[in-house]
Amino acid sequence: MSSSASAGVPVLILKEGSTRSRGREAQHTNIMAARIIAETVKSSLGPKGMDKMLVDSFGDVTITSDGRTILDEMDVQHPAAKMMVEVAKTQDNEAGDGTTTAVILAGELLAKAEELIGKNIHPTIIIDGYKKAMEKSLEILEKIAIPVDLNSQEYLRKAAMTSMASKLVAEHREYLADLAVGAILQVAEKEDGKYKVDVDDVKVEKKPGESVRDTMLINGIVLDKEVVHSGMPKRVENAKIALLDCPLEIEKTEFDAKINIESPEQMDAFLRQEEAMLKDMVEKLAAVGANVVLCQKGIDDMAQHFLARKGILAVRRIKKSDMEKLAKATGGKIITNLDDMSPADLGYASLVEERKIGDDKMTFVEGCKHPRAVTILIRGATERVVEEAERSVHDALCVVRDIVEEPKILAGGGAPELEIARALKKYAETLPGREQLAVKSFAEALEAIPATLTENAGLDPIDILSELRAKHEKGETWAGIEVHSGKVQDMREAGVFEPISVKKQVVKSATEAASMILKIDDVIAAGKAKTPPMPPKGPSEGEY
Repeated sequence: MSSSASAGVPVLILKEGSTRSRGREAQHTNIMAARIIAETVKSSLGPKGMDKMLVDSFGDVTITSDGRTILDEMDVQHPAAKMMVEVAKTQDNEAGDGTTTAVILAGELLAKAEELIGKNIHPTIIIDGYKKAMEKSLEILEKIAIPVDLNSQEYLRKAAMTSMASKLVAEHREYLADLAVGAILQVAEKEDGKYKVDVDDVKVEKKPGESVRDTMLINGIVLDKEVVHSGMPKRVENAKIALLDCPLEIEKTEFDAKINIESPEQMDAFLRQEEAMLKDMVEKLAAVGANVVLCQKGIDDMAQHFLARKGILAVRRIKKSDMEKLAKATGGKIITNLDDMSPADLGYASLVEERKIGDDKMTFVEGCKHPRAVTILIRGATERVVEEAERSVHDALCVVRDIVEEPKILAGGGAPELEIARALKKYAETLPGREQLAVKSFAEALEAIPATLTENAGLDPIDILSELRAKHEKGETWAGIEVHSGKVQDMREAGVFEPISVKKQVVKSATEAASMILKIDDVIAAGKAKTPPMPPKGPSEGEY
């Protein structure tokens, strides 16, 4: 009985429609997927890298060479490939630059790991080897890094220029680098002898028109809003600014209240009362000495009229994030209750003015004494250029911040990667058996970065890599590839620099992502959810 029951009855463990791949097969597909992602961004690395044009489902176009943006805009389906997108995100959030490098490195580490798996080396051993190699790499980076004196801005400028050399706006990079350095130094705050910088304190506002050359740094905040009332002054000098987080309107009552009005006089009195309340609000503002009102909420038409009469410039419905920046820039406090307002709460700016930029009116709050928040207003010939310029400036700002917070830099052009690779190969010889192979593979994966830089510049990677290796063997730590001239040279002389924190994060995020993907040996995917059936017949005519 029991034997016949067990025969012929299939044992279903997974739900119908589920798929499962195990062992080598699972590893192979995951590694493949991750490598395809790395291949996608590979051609955009470096000053000679190409751009990608991404068209989303609505037909919106993005043109960029920024690793994170490319991966964000690509609608990635495969779960292992999604991990690579996360690598780019982590890199962007932590260091702000080096997204493409991190993804390429992760892809190479996986490619090398696959070769080792083919030689029957267990993934766990590879992961351990990679971990050791990562720790060693971080040590080497610390050892070779060049300390920076923050009093001279030269290194900051050069690092900012390096981060923009690979972008669309490369020809304007000197100009933009100056803006980025100026902006970050303005908002950097010193704590216990160290600097802290929040990149969000630099507001990046963009408007198509003019050219990238007309991008400017404003010591203060630019609001994409116009002055609320045509009768108000469009320009106020020596502005005393009230930052309001309360509406200049009469609140409608929350609960149901009935007002019985029996005669026109009562109606009139009621309206007058409202008017008096609004007038009272404006009087309070004027009494404190405010001549500019920037409000996060709404401003009633009547209140606008009274403000205009007093010659006060007002702007309404400002974003919360902008209000916080305004408080930092002007030194004012955000006021939530008009009754508790005092002259000390007002911010100061030497000029508040509405200007027409392109087709739109924008309000400039500038000339703040010691602004803790500033604005970079980006201009450019087309929407696409402005957007890519914004991404490039973001990278530059992050790079400057990284150096200000951790004042050490490395020369670029693949020099640090080759130096680490050389040291790792030596280090590998001290390790037992199979881990040695993993560390060697890690070193080879790092060399893929200078190789990619070279390929993207249309040069021969084999010749150049062997020349670079030879130079590093001789002890030329900063020998790298200068892609514009196509020559191997000392990258410090070429002025190509990057912050140490960017490189450290690249090594960390790439290693961890690669290890995570390698650890997977079984992929169990649930079947697709079925769409619920449609109702049997369409809506009847009567429903329209």
